[in-house]
Amino acid sequence: MHTQLHDLGLVAAAEAIRNGEISSESYVTHLVERSKEFSSLNAFITIDEPRLLESARAADLTRPKEPAALWGVPIAVKDSYLTRGIKSSLGTGILSDYVPSREADVVRTFKKAGALVFGKNNLEEMSFGLTGKNFHYGQVRNPYDGFRVTGGSSSGGAASVSARIVPAALGGDTIGSIRVPAALCGVVGFKPTLDRWPGSGAAPIAEHLDVVGVLARNVEDCAILDAIVTGSPRTSEQARSDLKNVRLAYAPKQYLEDADPEVVNAFNETLRKLKDAGAEIVEIDLGAEFIPLAQQTTFGIFFHETKPSISRFLTDYQIPASFEEIYEGLHPGIKAGWEHFALPAGGGYLPEGDYQKVLAQARPELQRHFRQGFAQAPFLLFPTTPCAAPLIDSQFKFTVAGKEVTDLFLANNTVPSSGAGLPGISIPMSLTGNQLPLGLEVAADAGQDIKLLDVARRIQAVLGHIPGPKGFA
Repeated sequence: MHTQLHDLGLVAAAEAIRNGEISSESYVTHLVERSKEFSSLNAFITIDEPRLLESARAADLTRPKEPAALWGVPIAVKDSYLTRGIKSSLGTGILSDYVPSREADVVRTFKKAGALVFGKNNLEEMSFGLTGKNFHYGQVRNPYDGFRVTGGSSSGGAASVSARIVPAALGGDTIGSIRVPAALCGVVGFKPTLDRWPGSGAAPIAEHLDVVGVLARNVEDCAILDAIVTGSPRTSEQARSDLKNVRLAYAPKQYLEDADPEVVNAFNETLRKLKDAGAEIVEIDLGAEFIPLAQQTTFGIFFHETKPSISRFLTDYQIPASFEEIYEGLHPGIKAGWEHFALPAGGGYLPEGDYQKVLAQARPELQRHFRQGFAQAPFLLFPTTPCAAPLIDSQFKFTVAGKEVTDLFLANNTVPSSGAGLPGISIPMSLTGNQLPLGLEVAADAGQDIKLLDVARRIQAVLGHIPGPKGFA
């Protein structure tokens, strides 16, 4: 093969194994060596090398005449997902040696399709964070610049896909935890419609927000995984890369006003390219109340549901730790946030009556705003993050466009569609002057995932692939 093994995407690797061009064992061995070479990224908590290589050899020895779609292909898994026989820490210290006897539904589905679990990706503790810092397992580093953050909470997944250690990684998204790291690490991040992919066996934050999804290097790989999980048809693989008869909207008052000027310029240039490819670009206004409504809805649900969702998960899956034990073991910064917002005695806790109003009134109103936008164009475009990856040393407070912001700023643009339960996909858009990736998110109405993946594939074809990180690509 002329392409280096680590450059193969998920579909390409599966096809090469299926056609006998490469063996699963040779492919996996190469990627394992690569994970060691780039261990300084800190992208993994656990790689069970003997088990993995044994699985790859078994895949080669037992390969049927017509292998399953992912036969012999390794996929990384966020360490918040239970994996039978492989350590699953949830990013905590208290569960560092926990080996489940049960498995997350989506992991089981991919294994039935022939995939191998390459390893467990590093993540934010209990998935609480947006920068990639885990105080038990260390900071995940951005392959484009090791002094910068990856985004979070699916930090290790984004870093490992970007560094060509794995072709794809299973992640999770509550307010942006797939899309933010995908954008900052220059990969594709797909967040399906709420409940489209099964969440059983994945450590939760909030049941009305949590979404299982994936990070990969191209949209087609996300599409095949969506088809495998849902049993739905794959997006059509058209040779054309134009966007004729495609109507795309953007809402500058809601998604651009606080963004870094370099991001705004890159986004406007992207709109020009899409228009030149035949797309009809429509400017819309989602209303002055849109952003406050999105923040109220998303964070109201996020914090109110944290304790009951996690407690139920620990009990249902017989995890050897209670909510109280996990709470006591949290890093002080995360613990303080839980104490204030997630515990009923906290000063910022949303009372039950107000929480029910958010579900019954605020959330439907937010969804109505989106529907009004989609009535003008079926797809909404915006920069996935309003800035490029900040420096690790200033990850919790940094300056954008002359204003000091916190790490929550990274999720400014991903929060609204999370609160509304909508699908979204982040595609690499361009590089900044400092050679840092920027992401373009494409969002659609709930249930429009197949159409979203199809138009995202065509948009990626128009934009092309950005250069990979130096020393990794």
